[in-house]
Amino acid sequence: MKKYTWIMLLVGVACAAKGQQVLKVGVAGLNHDHVYGLMEQYKKGRVIIEGIAEADTALVSKWKKRYSLADNLFYPSVAVMLEHIHPDAVLAYNPIVEHLSVVEACAPKGISVMVEKPLAVDVAQVERMEALVKRYHIHLLTNYETTWYPTNQEVYNLVGQGGIGQVRKMVAHDGHQGPKEIGCSPDFLKWLTDPVKNGGGAVVDFGCYGADLMTWLMGAKAPIAVTAVLRHYRPEVYPNVDDDATILLEYPGATGLIEGSWNWPFGIKDWEVFGATGYLHALNGHTLQERKGDNPYAEIPAPAPAYTDNLTYLADVLSGKTDPGNDLSSLPVNVIVVRILDAARRSAKEGKRIVLQ
Repeated sequence: MKKYTWIMLLVGVACAAKGQQVLKVGVAGLNHDHVYGLMEQYKKGRVIIEGIAEADTALVSKWKKRYSLADNLFYPSVAVMLEHIHPDAVLAYNPIVEHLSVVEACAPKGISVMVEKPLAVDVAQVERMEALVKRYHIHLLTNYETTWYPTNQEVYNLVGQGGIGQVRKMVAHDGHQGPKEIGCSPDFLKWLTDPVKNGGGAVVDFGCYGADLMTWLMGAKAPIAVTAVLRHYRPEVYPNVDDDATILLEYPGATGLIEGSWNWPFGIKDWEVFGATGYLHALNGHTLQERKGDNPYAEIPAPAPAYTDNLTYLADVLSGKTDPGNDLSSLPVNVIVVRILDAARRSAKEGKRIVLQ
């Protein structure tokens, strides 16, 4: 028996003894830097990788060496991979424009898919995905880092309990100094800064976080209209895509402001919610502030959420323990996220407010 098989058997036995379900997954693509997170989970025995679909032989060699991956794990495409394995789910770490092809390969085989944010590059793709999910009864989920922030979960809970009254305004800041500046890999940069493969620049890369949070808080309801301004501050670095986005969402009785940028002096993922009687500010995944009236800001604890990572959540969805419903990773919410981003690009291009039907 090969060394890899023995290791995976031992991992399964150990985790079963702890009452944990260890997912067996297929991986679609290796050119998204978020795959580092998955590989670290694999190293810790928290997931079993049954196959990896990657056509780039240089990338294959890189990951083989870095994580001591066996030769027989690799396949040239998702379709070929699924001729040899039947995983619990396929995780997509490839360009956003290729998410649809992953779903097209997996859905007819009854295999659920989790993609890295956002779900798709445009509305046409997302409508095709919805049809496949409905026809083949699979789960299609989207993974965001901010989904697992206890602070965001507590904001949602407090708003739902009426803790700050009726929501009036939401503001999300998401961004950093720029993907090149923070050291993203050349393979990642190649498609992240491509208007076709990524669907845009900062508007997609960081605009999706705020769109996801606000759609969730608004009960999976689309905004009435979207208005956006996309800027191109550094064409010499990012010649083909925007590097700064400001998106205004109009809801009945509330307004959302999404600010995504590759031009900030530091990394940030925060979320502010103003209500009729109070204010909540999730500064990051650990710090949550509240203010009511003229009282000073008070830091409030954020209880540990039910899920702190995508794998545990995905395992419970697949087993039926958890219903995605209209949560942050769910298909209904992420269809609206794509509609918002699509409208934002149209608004900036046409210079007008886009009403969503």
